[in-house]
Amino acid sequence: MTKKDTTKESKGRTLQGVVVSDKMDKTVVVSVSRFVKHPLYGKYYQVSKKYKAHDENKKYKTGDKVQITETKPISKDKKFKVVE
Repeated sequence: MTKKDTTKESKGRTLQGVVVSDKMDKTVVVSVSRFVKHPLYGKYYQVSKKYKAHDENKKYKTGDKVQITETKPISKDKKFKVVE
């Protein structure tokens, strides 16, 4: 028999972004950017979206690059937590 992995695999999305705000208690706002191709002209342009993520230890500050993963809802707006 093989021993199972003790690390949890997240079943939701995993995104990478930059912390843009850390002023809330145990919450950071992460800006995630992606490139999208324009349907008619074919040019790529950058689209960004902000996500609120749970930061239990208040470890991350503005400007840090972080990875967030989807979890069950923590509050009205928080549905992600910071992984690293």
